[in-house]
Amino acid sequence: MFVDSHCHIDFPDLYNNLPKLLENMRANQVERALAISVDISDWERIRAIIEAHPHIYGSVGTHPDYADVHEPTYDELTAMLAHPKVIATGETGLDYYWTKNEGSVLDWQRARFRTHIAAAKQTRKPLIIHTRDSAADTLRLMQEEGAGEAGGVMHCFTETLEVAKGALDLGFYISFSGIVSFKNAESLREVARYVPADRLLVETDAPYLAPVPFRGKTNQPAYVRHVAEAVAAARGETLEAVAEVTTRNFFRLFKDARP
Repeated sequence: MFVDSHCHIDFPDLYNNLPKLLENMRANQVERALAISVDISDWERIRAIIEAHPHIYGSVGTHPDYADVHEPTYDELTAMLAHPKVIATGETGLDYYWTKNEGSVLDWQRARFRTHIAAAKQTRKPLIIHTRDSAADTLRLMQEEGAGEAGGVMHCFTETLEVAKGALDLGFYISFSGIVSFKNAESLREVARYVPADRLLVETDAPYLAPVPFRGKTNQPAYVRHVAEAVAAARGETLEAVAEVTTRNFFRLFKDARP
């Protein structure tokens, strides 16, 4: 059994082919998936999916680099997070890729991140953390705001071993996407070897970042099996062992999910 701990199946490329996507999941033994919110204004699409499909869970949050959208409030987030099929907060975090942390320009990102952390702590719905070109600030805010009280996962991890150690010290899990299967990702495979087995997760981030042998194509939750294969190869473990431990970790972290 595999679990895709992070996918965007409400995005048009996937949602428009949802019956086939779910069929492919079954064929590849992907028995659970977490549909990730990137804008609370569009959350009704995720709500419809998770209410129609018992094996799909959802999150609530607004992505850190979505600038021109409704700004979620603490009250809005906590109200939405109360939904019984919502098991996580986010995705949230910091993303300086486009602005390179131009001083106060990104104060709104940091304020949004703090709001999500507060909502996660209140509702006990773990955080889905996105960080890009912002690792030091991301870890600093996580520590300042007590993100460890809610727990969570560093999704689609591509940072250094030192950043992984910092997140692990805060009690967070590390999730690997299809990037871990790419030929030039040896430093990431080093991180995959380091992460303790009880903090390891796998994901697709579909429709993005399809793993080898589907690199360059539209990703889908069924391909999380290939992510697990790459992680298993990097760690010198069997696919079955990685499938078992990442599934167990998913349900340990997201306590509102049901095996």
